[in-house]
Parts: sequence; structure tokens; C-alpha cells
Amino acid sequence: MNKHTIGTKCVQGGYTPGNGEPRQVPIIQSTTFKYATSEEMGKLFDLEASGYFYSRLQNPTCDTVAAKICELEGGTAAMLTSSGMAASFLAVFNLCSAGDHFISCSAIYGGTFNLFAVTLKRMGIECTFISPDCTDEEFNAAFKENTKLVFGETIANPALRVLDIERFANIAHAHGVPLIIDNTFPTPVHCRPFEWGADIVTHATTKYMDGHGSAVGGAIVDSGKFDWTKYAEKFPGLCTPDESYHGITYTERFGIEGAYITKATAQLMRDLGVTPAPMSAYLLNLGLESLHVRMKRHSDNGLAVAKFLKDNDKIGWVKFPALEGDEDYELTKKYLPDGTCGVISFGVKGGRQAASKFMAALKLIAIETHVADARSCCLHPATATHRQLSDAELIAAGVGPDLIRLSCGLEDANDLIADIEQALAAI
Repeated sequence: MNKHTIGTKCVQGGYTPGNGEPRQVPIIQSTTFKYATSEEMGKLFDLEASGYFYSRLQNPTCDTVAAKICELEGGTAAMLTSSGMAASFLAVFNLCSAGDHFISCSAIYGGTFNLFAVTLKRMGIECTFISPDCTDEEFNAAFKENTKLVFGETIANPALRVLDIERFANIAHAHGVPLIIDNTFPTPVHCRPFEWGADIVTHATTKYMDGHGSAVGGAIVDSGKFDWTKYAEKFPGLCTPDESYHGITYTERFGIEGAYITKATAQLMRDLGVTPAPMSAYLLNLGLESLHVRMKRHSDNGLAVAKFLKDNDKIGWVKFPALEGDEDYELTKKYLPDGTCGVISFGVKGGRQAASKFMAALKLIAIETHVADARSCCLHPATATHRQLSDAELIAAGVGPDLIRLSCGLEDANDLIADIEQALAAI
């Protein structure tokens, strides 16, 4: 399947049925799996054989869909998780322990920022945030002896900043650590971070991969290229025996291509239980089958609406990376030449009051906290997710009182523009 294009992989990747087997990925809705002898099951517990014994660790439906995502990203191993936040947590926690440090771009999803700045800090893991515009000198200065990884988002949510993946990867590798990239917004249809030097990719599959607001989920994919053994002292969890798993050394047993995901599954999924449901994986696969078709429409609609907003005198500013003149336009041409996503951030002149009037006047576009859906949706953070903050606090957080986040769905762009136009007339 690797020789095929991304569209064919979306439709048929990860699963090839044999004679008389289901054409659609089957839902294995079972918590447990039967074996004839204890010895056979024991081999699974010792990681000496492949198979399934309890769906908290692995399930055939989930693994099949993970294999498709792995193929789409060009990786060597992948796993599903119960949510995108779980994927971000496991991706970092698989390499970091109490007393460790990592670096993250500051332009990331707010929930991920809180995970890194607050929750992981309580676990004894420190994060230093750097600007996507930092100089190489500032970036290098952020590293410490106990730094284990660098994290960023291809297209940040909701800042919509495009990360210079190649630069971040080169600097991370110069310090002997991997680069983890959240590729949720562009998906592998529009960007494959491994091709630019990234080592691990995460997804909130809840968004475009599912595409229909049907199931919460996440995914982690390993490129299989980062040589953990070269920096064994930095990554003892991968390069020294795991006494909680019969003294297995993951890099010795599974190589650099499989060690990371095997450890995340056998150790972290076992202990933390952020388990994806087989039915959710099935729904995710239905979304993946049309991902290559949908992403083009989302991107085209986003650009059309962004152009309309840019020329409207009631709009103060527009942030959309594929819009000519955007601060990240050149990076977009490099990393996302075929499209970005359908999410736009913009500001309405008149601040909080004007933005509230605009939101109330929308008819076709729904007010939701969601993004990356087949149906267009919109959010005014100042009166919703960030309503507890004052205007000054909103500005300090980079989410001004005028900011509106719009996710363009699969509707006709002209209908979306007409709805926005009539809503602006209410201001």
C-alpha cells in the first residue's frame, strides 16, 4: 500500500480482507480474548508473541485503524488513544519522568498548554515555552541537561501559526532529542511532518480525521527514525530493562522502529487506561475514508471566507495561513502547498459587544466549542470558553475580546459568506 497515493491510503490503508472476510473493518466489541492454554496467553504477557488478551491494552479494530493512520503519516508504528489530549499526554510521558524537562512551542492548543504548564508540573515534569518566532539562539538557550523532547503543532489551534518544522527538528536533533508534532489541523493529507524531520506525530482524531463530530479520539505515530540507543542515557525507559515488564528492554526487543509505541502501549496504556473504544475506531475509519476529499473542500472554503473577511470594512483583522500577506504565508507555501484547513480566526471591529451581536445573528453557522467538523461552527471565546477573563486578561492570553474562531465545514462557500455577511449587517 505504501506505493499508493494518499487518497488511496485513506480509503484502503491498514486493512486488506482475505477471501470471505468482511469488506468493512469489523468491530471487535469484546473486552477479552480466549486461549486454549495459559502458556499461550503467557507469551502475550511476556511480549514474546503478538495477539490480544484484553482490550484495555489493544483491540483488533483499534489496531487496524491505527495502522491506516500510520500508513498515512509514513510511520513504522502507531496506536489510538481515548482522546487527543490523551495522545499528547502519552507522547510526552512516554519519554519524561519526574525531574525531567521538555520544550514546547507556546503557540499550541490551550488545553495542551494547561497540560504542560500545570498538570505535568504537578508530576515533576517541567516545560519551557518558546515563541514560534524565537531565534536559534533563544531556542538553544531553552535546552537543559535533562531536556527530553521538543513539542509543537503544525498549525496551532486557535492561533493558526505555522511551525517551521524543519528548523525545530534540526535544533532538537542537535541536542539529541526528538521533535513531537501535533498534526491535527492539516492532517497527513496536507502535511506529513516526518518528511521534514519530525520524529513523533500526534492527532486529535476527534477533528478532521473523524470529520463528523461522532467520536472523541487520538492517535500517536512513530517515524521509526529516531535512534534512542544513540542517546541511551537520556531515554532509560526505552533503553534499559523495564522491571514492570519482566525486564524487557524495548529497543533491544522491538528495535528503534517499534520500541516507542510498544512501551506506550504495554506500559502506559496498561497503567493509565486511556483506551479507545472499538466502535469509536470504526467511526473514525469511516471518516478517514473520505479525508482526502474533505480536506480540499475545508481548505477551499476557508480561503474563500478568509478573502471575503479581509475585504470587509467591519473586520479588524484576519488570521488564515494560506491568505496572501499572512505572517506565515511563506511557511505555508513550504509545508502546506496543497492546502491548510478550514479554521479562521478574525476580529470584529467594536470588540466584545460587536462580536456578540455578530454571533447572535448567525443562522447557518452554529455556535459550538468544536472545530474541524463537516458542519460549519463558530465560537466567541470572550463570551464562552474564556468568559471568566477581563478584556485585559484576554489580550494578555492572546485571545482578545474581538476574536472569533470560525471553522468552515463542507457547505457551499457562497452560503457561508452570505450568512457571515448578514450577521455582520447586524452590527
